[in-house]
Amino acid sequence: MNLKFPAGLVHATRLVRSGKLMEATAAIQRALRGAKSPAQEGPAPARDPVPEHGRMPAGDFTNSAGTRSYKTYLPSRHAARGLPLLVMLHGCKQHPEDFAAGTRMNPLAEELGFAVVYPAQLRKANASGCWNWFQHAHQLREAGEPSLIAGITREVIARHHLDARRVYVAGLSAGGAMAAVMGATYPELYAAVGIHSGLGYAAARDLPSAFAAMKGKPGKKGRATSGTRSVPTIVFHGDSDTTVHPSNGEHAMTGTLEKTETGRANGRAFTRTTHWDASGKPVLEHWLIHGAGHAWSGGGASGSYTDPLGPDASREMLRFFRQSSGGQLPR
Repeated sequence: MNLKFPAGLVHATRLVRSGKLMEATAAIQRALRGAKSPAQEGPAPARDPVPEHGRMPAGDFTNSAGTRSYKTYLPSRHAARGLPLLVMLHGCKQHPEDFAAGTRMNPLAEELGFAVVYPAQLRKANASGCWNWFQHAHQLREAGEPSLIAGITREVIARHHLDARRVYVAGLSAGGAMAAVMGATYPELYAAVGIHSGLGYAAARDLPSAFAAMKGKPGKKGRATSGTRSVPTIVFHGDSDTTVHPSNGEHAMTGTLEKTETGRANGRAFTRTTHWDASGKPVLEHWLIHGAGHAWSGGGASGSYTDPLGPDASREMLRFFRQSSGGQLPR
């Protein structure tokens, strides 16, 4: 009987004969899946390949402060060139995939047409995987973790030809506090900031003052080091948050007009206060969500630290970003 073996199994047999057992195992698995071997596929891809639309491949950025990895999401139904960019900073004990699932930001990117990048904190930099927002060394421009996040932002903008005028940063908890740091230290890079269950810029300078701030004990607040301008900010906080006291959501920003309104969305009541500047653009929007804890409002159940009830924080942040930047973000 004349049997014809698939090319992948033939290749695996040759690897076994040459003693390359791990490579042989991988070749057999590919053959059973109908995939091509590396020899058939051609040269191996670069370590940091250009992301395929609708996927989240990893990249790395390195500078004098260290190295951080990140995941980039490009929507499949939109041309990547010229899109806005949203930088999403996860909270403690989270990672990019978890944060993406909980905030459901990728489906919104598909719908509205923008790119998302998710920087990842190292456990060796913080045992709980928190961004070190409370350390003075990580509250400065072109230093520490802010320089790494800004470097990732610039790298993704350049690599995918994104619109540098429409770049936003948002985060949850420690990620929200670091988003405030990024807005304060890089106001020319980020057009607006979103903070969920986080703290304001330089609310603490060390671990003891961080715990005090999280409990709602006022400390000496820092000022933006850039000295240029304040970045429009939207804040979400649950009034039943026992991890970060709701008073941390009361960010001060000058506005000529103020409006407070109450409402109810998806099973939770809220109070929303908005400040506008003289031109009519919102500069601060504060949402206090009644009955909510330390969780992303309106989030997905497949992610951690999410609350399925309440206003859709992700969609409201995107709406605020569009309004505060002159309608530049797609509707």
